[in-house]
Amino acid sequence: MIPFFNKAIILNILTLLICLILIVFAAHLFCNALEHLGEKLHLSEGVTGSIFASVGTALPETIIPILSIASISSSNNITNINHEIGVGAILGAPLMLSTLSLCVMAISVLKQRGLNGKISPEPTGVKRDLQFFIFTYTLAFLAIFVQQLPWHQILNSLITITLGLSYFIYIMLTIKSSSKLCEEGNHTVAESPLLLTKLGFKFNNVAIILQLIIALVVLIYFADKFIYTVNIIANLYHISPFLLSLIIIPIATEMPEKINSIIWLRNKKDTLAISNITGAMVFQGSLLPILGILFTNWSLNSILPIIGITITLIATIWFYTNARRNNIRVWHFGINGLLYLTNIVCCLYFI
Repeated sequence: MIPFFNKAIILNILTLLICLILIVFAAHLFCNALEHLGEKLHLSEGVTGSIFASVGTALPETIIPILSIASISSSNNITNINHEIGVGAILGAPLMLSTLSLCVMAISVLKQRGLNGKISPEPTGVKRDLQFFIFTYTLAFLAIFVQQLPWHQILNSLITITLGLSYFIYIMLTIKSSSKLCEEGNHTVAESPLLLTKLGFKFNNVAIILQLIIALVVLIYFADKFIYTVNIIANLYHISPFLLSLIIIPIATEMPEKINSIIWLRNKKDTLAISNITGAMVFQGSLLPILGILFTNWSLNSILPIIGITITLIATIWFYTNARRNNIRVWHFGINGLLYLTNIVCCLYFI
């Protein structure tokens, strides 16, 4: 029996804290550079948040299923553990974004805006993001039920092509809307100087790109270190691989999005904050399932993933309903937080 606290655990907890501090620093560096890049390119906040920020900060959680699937592909016998981690990470990331991430964002501005305070992102972009996510994530879920059919390989090909094409169309529509939104005043504005200029760098495109690269490298490296340490602690206490991939790993991997969005929301950049989350949801709900469908058996052996998928869709539809009314309140995201707790309770009950 491993004692709750020993030298190894204490060292790993210290590692987690150091990684967390450096992830926060890198997120601040990334947000600052991205605002300047969006301003330089005359992009709307929706494009900056939904495409550039979301894809950049989605890299840590993208790495997990890729590594798990690569491990499966390199083995003659598909291991249940890697299969569970790969599928669980793909399904778990949107769950975390649509529930816990939104709730944490709301808590971060609760004192500033009040329980009934309004969160006001540019509405057309948010609604477009959520519509695409609901479509692609539902399609990926339905793909689970065709795996036992004799022509499932053909259907898998059609589904993956549809998912990839959907994301391409999403990017095109988001970019197309940018010019009009900028004319209406929804352009990206950097309100603080580029941080590298404080170290003597000249303010130019090279400095902006350099700061972005530095921030992304630090984000990915320490997010990966954080995930690795979480794995060590989980293994010491014999936590279920599926529970690890569905709950613990997504909390760690979604940290860049959470921190970026908190920074932007507290600075009253609601469009950047929300589109960073919704853009990442579209990315994860369309492109990541392609990996799972093509390179795993994409099947479920437990009721837990179905519960997680259902809660993800309920949380997203609740979010979309309020976005359609242009009436997103701080307390609305509290409901998303309750849905996350519901998922935790279900996992503990059925595990």
